[in-house]
Amino acid sequence: MDLFQHDFMLRALVGALVIGLAAPALGIYLVQRRLSLIGDGIGHVALTGVGVGLLLHRSPVITAVVVSVLGAIAVELVRERGRTSGDLALALLFYGGIAGGVVLVGLSKDSGNANLMQFLFGSLITTSRQDLTVIAILGVAVLAAMLGLRPALFAVCNDEEYAKVSGLPVRTLNLLMAATTAVTVTIAMRTVGLLLVSALMVVPVAAAQQVTRGFRGTMATAMGIGITAAAAGVWVAGEAGTAPGATIVILAIAAFLGLAVGASVWRTLRGRIGAERPGDRAEPPDVVLEEVTS
Repeated sequence: MDLFQHDFMLRALVGALVIGLAAPALGIYLVQRRLSLIGDGIGHVALTGVGVGLLLHRSPVITAVVVSVLGAIAVELVRERGRTSGDLALALLFYGGIAGGVVLVGLSKDSGNANLMQFLFGSLITTSRQDLTVIAILGVAVLAAMLGLRPALFAVCNDEEYAKVSGLPVRTLNLLMAATTAVTVTIAMRTVGLLLVSALMVVPVAAAQQVTRGFRGTMATAMGIGITAAAAGVWVAGEAGTAPGATIVILAIAAFLGLAVGASVWRTLRGRIGAERPGDRAEPPDVVLEEVTS
């Protein structure tokens, strides 16, 4: 543990732990809405915010938050209309975002391939105290919103029409989801990078679904996998000299594969035991998500 005697490694660890908790807490709602890859799209928009920050000599994290939130709200408004042209509008927004980011980064005096790579693939060890403060505050805010509004957000993600009939402010909740997705993507760019952020939102959730039933159980397990992968990834990266973001994602994928294989073996063994005892009543199939009551 001598590795964590250095301030920059402690900052890296704290930042990774915050994202390891917040990203899966939000990701479970995105998975349920079949929007698993939206983080990649918003990451493209956030790159423009990074370019704005570098060009104006401001904190790239703060400017990226502002730009990505505006972009995410625009995405949600387009999705809400449900028109055929929506996909084209989203594509223009996403690709325009990454193109604008590359151009702005190139125009800034602090530009360079190193700066761009830090945001695309993450660079935890360069996280400053100011960056860590922003990450901690916004990460806790996202986590509080996802846990505190869990029943309402679950209802909206599960059935928007039913949620409207129930009197829930569906549009407000959808915009909140879009904004928190943008915030999570932005603060995670220091941890895993804009190109890998969706993995930390989705993979822990997919891993948890292999062994849990029920929304709350899946959410708690996903957060546990996320924070474990984050902590272990920082340590392994420090010892092996690998990129922290990529290491965290690889460990999360390894957890998914391990749990998937283990769950498959368990179901096979349980099926054989049940076949040997035909008189027993078969158990109902696993249910990944169940309704959350307030």
